[in-house]
Amino acid sequence: MSPIARLLRAGVRMYQRLAGGRPSPCRYTPSCSLYAVEALELHGAVRGGWYATRRLSRCHPWSSHGYDPVPPAQEPSCLT
Repeated sequence: MSPIARLLRAGVRMYQRLAGGRPSPCRYTPSCSLYAVEALELHGAVRGGWYATRRLSRCHPWSSHGYDPVPPAQEPSCLT
């Protein structure tokens, strides 16, 4: 994991600790902060940050809800 992804993940983890003990307002499973951590670990700072930002932008009262996993990492394709 890149240093930038680690820094972003540390920021999310700090948010989780500060917000701990309060009920989660998130409409999705996993919660938005867990989704962000998983996306950063799986996809790195740029793509994982993009996935986390997209997820947060969908989190409002008129959006859908339910299970919304992080997209799996894709294998590099071989062009032959």
